[in-house]
Amino acid sequence: MKREMILPVLLSFGISLALGPVLIPFLRKVKAGQKEREEGVPSHQKKAGTPTMGGVMFLAAFTAVSLLFRKEGAEVVPVLFLTLGFGLIGFLDDYLKVVLHRSDGLYPKQKMALQAVITAVFLWYLARFSGISLRMRIPFLPGKELDAGIFTIPFLAFVILGTVNGVNFTDGLDGLAASVTILNAVFFSVASIGLGNGVSPSSLAVIGSLLGFLVFNVFPARVFMGDTGSLALGGFVSGMACFLRLPLFLPLVGFIYMMEILSVILQVSFFKLTKGKRIFKMTPIHHHFELMGWSETQIVTVFATITAILCLIALMGL
Repeated sequence: MKREMILPVLLSFGISLALGPVLIPFLRKVKAGQKEREEGVPSHQKKAGTPTMGGVMFLAAFTAVSLLFRKEGAEVVPVLFLTLGFGLIGFLDDYLKVVLHRSDGLYPKQKMALQAVITAVFLWYLARFSGISLRMRIPFLPGKELDAGIFTIPFLAFVILGTVNGVNFTDGLDGLAASVTILNAVFFSVASIGLGNGVSPSSLAVIGSLLGFLVFNVFPARVFMGDTGSLALGGFVSGMACFLRLPLFLPLVGFIYMMEILSVILQVSFFKLTKGKRIFKMTPIHHHFELMGWSETQIVTVFATITAILCLIALMGL
């Protein structure tokens, strides 16, 4: 068991780490550089031109190791599909923005439609072919499960789309989305092994591949994951939660993602209702802390620490 846990992490770390010196110069060559908004945080203007679409680095490692260490069943396939499906949407968006220089990338309706299709296919497979119960485990009530009946599929769709876009909003500081998601992957790895589910190779592969990516993504970042990476990580987190029947645990382990997306919703709603007033200095909320004088590394450390503590609490609730 120890060998099965350690090898996926080490191998995915090695692959991701090895891809960095190859992918980053290539991204520079094709001028796939980050574009910073003029109305954004002033200190971020110096990041303009930093290669993006680096999510390809850890997605390649994650995919290879997930398939290599999968057991006889096809447990890793649904999570792999959701992760790569959302990653492909992010890749198209990034490619249009940074390579073809279409400022908006995919139009919002296009992006939402593609996300809905990927989500629908995943849930169709989960309900019809996976053999997994759609009852959801209730935190801190061992053996107790929630059966939402006809509302289960709409609820899971809401969880997936909300998580994917929450991770996307979280990816705004060097190392933030990767650090928080590594801790989520640790939680899902322990949960998968403890529950006797065969999907742990995927979560272990994410741990290693993101650690390799962080070598190039910690402040000051030499590469950004782009929507290619952030949407894929959202697919991974929500896919693991659905497959392990743990979506009710996401408010704990995914608290940072939830806080990021809620800050945007609250800011926009309050701005419209009050005709111009704001709750936060800037959203997503990590930018609010930046404008309060916090450094990027300070924010990442605090957000990761909060996630680690909440993941430990969630493990107690299994």
